[in-house]
Amino acid sequence: MTIASVNASNRNLWIAGGVLVFHAAALWALQSGLVRRAVEVIVPVSVLAEMVTPPAPQPEPPKPPTPVLRQPHPAKPSLPPAPQPVARIDAAPSPNAPTGVAEPQPPAPPIAAPVAAAPVAAPPAPPRIELPSSDADYLHNPKPAYPAMSKRMGEQGKVLVRVLIGADGSLIEAAITQSSGYERLDQAALSAVRQWRFVPGKRNGVAVQMAHQVPINFVLE
Repeated sequence: MTIASVNASNRNLWIAGGVLVFHAAALWALQSGLVRRAVEVIVPVSVLAEMVTPPAPQPEPPKPPTPVLRQPHPAKPSLPPAPQPVARIDAAPSPNAPTGVAEPQPPAPPIAAPVAAAPVAAPPAPPRIELPSSDADYLHNPKPAYPAMSKRMGEQGKVLVRVLIGADGSLIEAAITQSSGYERLDQAALSAVRQWRFVPGKRNGVAVQMAHQVPINFVLE
């Protein structure tokens, strides 16, 4: 055996012995807590806290704030206004107060009496008219004669004779205003009227000259 081989064997023994001693020291240190104190000295406390502290839980999303209903402030009771000083009027005047002289007022102008409106004159009443008449019994006026030829021919009709009567009842004039259609009947009517007398017409009770229509009918019986 050479020297080199002997040295290698010794080195291996030392290494093996050193490993055994190291493990034995490590076991003893673990049991006595020496390793934990050495780690605390070597490793920073912040690193150990990060290694040991569990991850923080994720924060929940914030809930919407609940609206708070504000109660209306109670109205403050209004205080009555402070009493104000009131000036009192003294009925009795001061003895030293100046007295005024009342000047006489001018007399009021006289009030003119209302002028009464002139009464409106009423329209005059219409005159009272009385037409001439030939029917009075005292006149004894004869009836018109019916012409014999007209009777045989069957002629008949109505004749209107306009007469103008004077204030004394006399006939002034006579004329036919409506014919019967037959000449004989018209002339018989006109001849009879010219012989009559009339009651004169009157205006407000006074006899006046007045015109009048006299109807004469010729009717076969």
